[in-house]
Amino acid sequence: MHGSADLRALPSVDQMLNSPAVAVLVEKHGRRAVTADLRAALSDIRAEVKAGGAVPRPEDLLASLISRVEYRGRTNLRPLFNLTGTVLHTNLGRALLAEEAIAAAMDAMRDAAALEFDLDTGRRGERDSHLRTLLCELTGAEDATVVNNNAGAVLICLNTIGAGRQAIVSRGELIEIGGAFRMPDIMERAGVQLIEVGTTNRTHPKDYAKVIGPDTGLILKVHTSNYRIEGFTAEVDGSQLAKIAHDAGIALLNDLGSGTLVDLASYGLAREPTVREAVAEGADLVTFSGDKLLGGPQAGFIVGRRELIAEINRNPLKRALRVDKIRIAALEATLKLYRDPDRLAARLPTLRLLTRKQSEIMAQAERLQPKVTSMLRSRGYDVDICGCLSQIGSGALPVDTIPSAALRIAASSGTALEELAALFRTLPRPIIGRIQSGCMLLDLRCLADEQSFLESLAEGTGHAMA
Repeated sequence: MHGSADLRALPSVDQMLNSPAVAVLVEKHGRRAVTADLRAALSDIRAEVKAGGAVPRPEDLLASLISRVEYRGRTNLRPLFNLTGTVLHTNLGRALLAEEAIAAAMDAMRDAAALEFDLDTGRRGERDSHLRTLLCELTGAEDATVVNNNAGAVLICLNTIGAGRQAIVSRGELIEIGGAFRMPDIMERAGVQLIEVGTTNRTHPKDYAKVIGPDTGLILKVHTSNYRIEGFTAEVDGSQLAKIAHDAGIALLNDLGSGTLVDLASYGLAREPTVREAVAEGADLVTFSGDKLLGGPQAGFIVGRRELIAEINRNPLKRALRVDKIRIAALEATLKLYRDPDRLAARLPTLRLLTRKQSEIMAQAERLQPKVTSMLRSRGYDVDICGCLSQIGSGALPVDTIPSAALRIAASSGTALEELAALFRTLPRPIIGRIQSGCMLLDLRCLADEQSFLESLAEGTGHAMA
């Protein structure tokens, strides 16, 4: 056991606080937080010395303190490398914003803005007015509004036009979205009575027509963007449903989920129905997301008939679901990019990542493979290159994939792969891949900054960059 003389060799809290290196930490994190971490670090070291451990050198003590303070001060909500192969990964924040949207959001954060102030009249304005014209232009709708996300958009639409009445839905469209949120639950919270029609795989026009009665408030069509039923199937399209609804004097609400403003097929991707098409088919209201295929920040858009949008805006729920100036600024900048379709793929990160050629990604893999191999070989990992398949994610085109390329990391055991995944998560900028067929795949579709990727990996593996 070490004696009290060894413990006296440790510096005091005040001595450490007065050192230049710790002063830097105090400036960054605050004196109270650093002092608390310093006391905890010294307490741990005293316990180790009493148990027979050696007194650490001053530089080792300082390194331990810095590590503790930085670890406590860092956030889990920090940038990482999404190499999962899922472009719009819900758990990793979905869409990356365009530079124009980032700049607009920063401007809105930095200064006061005319959020609800009409600069022409000097009177109170409406926050939706910053987006209304753009949304109507891009979708062909009479009017538009925005809430915090698409689930909120569906909720307020159902509550506004159907509360206390029946809403008719095909059984094949009663979806469950992320986090176990189910459409029937949203409908119940909105105050509408669910009326199911048809079967899981086949629903016909007569199924809707025969249940419409005096208590019917609307027909709800839900785009099954997060799964597909294939084989012996039938569904009623938007134009047919619009006629059925309007002949009965009720509204049609079309929830597109991960809605798109452009024809994805023109970019070589699988086709999804566009918002403009849903409006043209006769839907009275169309809802869709802002942070999925549209490529902006989280939001729920509602477009459609002017009188219904006005009713929605009068609903008290609207205030609870409204978005702030930062998101409105970013949304406006994102929507403006769609006015220039010739440059959209180059300027909108979501579309740029989805349309990257496999040959380009494969060339990137060939550049990175020898460098990554040199960092991981000493740890017992083999790295080669393979073709793979990326997916869009966030419920969009669930059965459609995009050819990509990956670094494939093999290990002697599954435990070793789990250890590598854990190591990657501890990096200053974590690397998130996927484990598949006994290997870890780092799908490079979403990797834009090769140098930062290599630097982060080198720091985690203790490998000096060339």
